[in-house]
Amino acid sequence: MSTPREQEAAEYLDKHKIIELTDNLTSMLFFYRPDRPREFLIDQLEKLKVSKVGPGNPPCLFNESNLDALFGILDPSHQGFITSNQYKEALKTLGIKNFNEFPEGASDDRISQETFIKEATERLVGSTATFQQ
Repeated sequence: MSTPREQEAAEYLDKHKIIELTDNLTSMLFFYRPDRPREFLIDQLEKLKVSKVGPGNPPCLFNESNLDALFGILDPSHQGFITSNQYKEALKTLGIKNFNEFPEGASDDRISQETFIKEATERLVGSTATFQQ
């Protein structure tokens, strides 16, 4: 049982997506390993601020080339599609929790690369925004 103060703190963290923000920033630090981590973090926060008020996506660990590579791993015979199950598992592996479970092609169990990248990008942007959208 949590105290009212603990519950208030948890609500604050949830409301402002503080856990998601620190998770994203920490992941980017480990991935990029910048020589000047403080400056890197400031730059990422500035990019996040700009993306909130104007066009552009927030900083994200995965880009389109990463998603292309992942799709290629899932489609080694270059058929141009993956199964719905592969799609779901790939998004979960990327850390995406809430995603479209029935994207274009799901009814035929054939998710195209274009659909996979579109869905993954939308969900990654949404999860890395760490502000109310």
